Amino acid sequence: MRRIYPEFAYSDAPRASCWWDETCDVAQRGSLQENHRCDVAIVGGGFTGISAALQLAQAGVRVAVLESRYVGWGASGRNGGFCCLGGGMLNNRQLDKAFGRQGRDEWRHAEQAAIRFVEGLISRFDIDVDRHSNGETQLAHRPRDFETMKSDVAYYAENYGIEARLTAKDDLPSEGMNAGFEGAITVPIGFGLNPRKYITGLADAAEAAGAQIFHNTPVTAISRLHDGFDLTTPQGKVRAEKVIVATNGYSADDLPDWFAGRYMPTQSSIVVTRPMTAAELASQGWTSNQASYDSRNLLHYFRLMPDNRMLFGVRGGLMATPGSEARAIKRARSDFDRMFPAWRGIETPNNWSGMVCIARNRMPFVGQVPDSPGLFASLCYHGNGVAMGSYSGALVADLAQGKISAQIHPKAVQRPLAKFELGRWRRAVMPVAYAGFALKDR
Repeated sequence: MRRIYPEFAYSDAPRASCWWDETCDVAQRGSLQENHRCDVAIVGGGFTGISAALQLAQAGVRVAVLESRYVGWGASGRNGGFCCLGGGMLNNRQLDKAFGRQGRDEWRHAEQAAIRFVEGLISRFDIDVDRHSNGETQLAHRPRDFETMKSDVAYYAENYGIEARLTAKDDLPSEGMNAGFEGAITVPIGFGLNPRKYITGLADAAEAAGAQIFHNTPVTAISRLHDGFDLTTPQGKVRAEKVIVATNGYSADDLPDWFAGRYMPTQSSIVVTRPMTAAELASQGWTSNQASYDSRNLLHYFRLMPDNRMLFGVRGGLMATPGSEARAIKRARSDFDRMFPAWRGIETPNNWSGMVCIARNRMPFVGQVPDSPGLFASLCYHGNGVAMGSYSGALVADLAQGKISAQIHPKAVQRPLAKFELGRWRRAVMPVAYAGFALKDR
């Protein structure tokens, strides 16, 4: 497989101290041991792949999930657990220009539908995900950012039909959000969850519906046949009429070849504290359990979890080596200490990194791979894969069946991914981009 990061990025090392792994066991599943046939083969056992498998199995389709490690090993089992609006990076003006007002409305409605879709799955299959937070809160790190938030109230009303709530700087301490911010805006849609518990419960539901899930079964090649596809693994081949590739930030440039240069994995790093006492929370003045993030371009995302551990995430390293990984975690801890100075002495025993995936045209792609009948893909959720990845999995499952989907399929995600400049060397643009973002954040 051709991947753009060193092998370290795709090893167990970046997730060796992931807190979520301590909260929930993943079912033991065998690897593929012989040649296999199915109607639809899915490459990848994360939110997208497992959601697609569940949808297909419920429709009576013979489906096999081929996961290189185990369900939730990638971003789906190590992310920050924010189920929220998002998935793309185009603003209203850009959406209107590319897809028209109707196309913009489709996308905004899909963002909300994605959150409701996850809520429906959690409720229907009675998955305990440690849910908390009434929507999510963005905090202004500069006075001018709070001024922008004032106009955002109208933006949320127009685009989502929801009433966002402003909190002035002086009122933040009374809401348990004392961390030196200049104000905040809270959107009453979305919530925080334990992503490992969610993906584990989803996989159990997919298996109960009839899906087959193979662990430790990496796909090394996809070959077209006159009546379908052969997927090569170290243990045998899978013959399928249709294929869905759901590997997102852990994709390869040759699975399929069309992916080459069309997605950008970028790292995100997280630290988690030990459980804090009521006195320790009071010393900082942060007692809110809101899923929160700041207004920086290189944003921080954080939330106080139900057991009083604080999760704190930042954009990660750019090189994916042991040294860059250590530096990214050190930077995350340094930013945490600056934001929450009263907690400088609080240990952060858990820390890890993972890949989010961005697109050159700054929107996800969900659909048939161009000029490849029967081959489908869904990827590039821009760090918001809990909701949009789950939703897109159900959407692409319907597309693979040739069905008119019950899910909204926005024009914005039907547009094929554009290529990044520099092709396989596209990571070289990231340091320049990050430097520019850092300047804008001052």
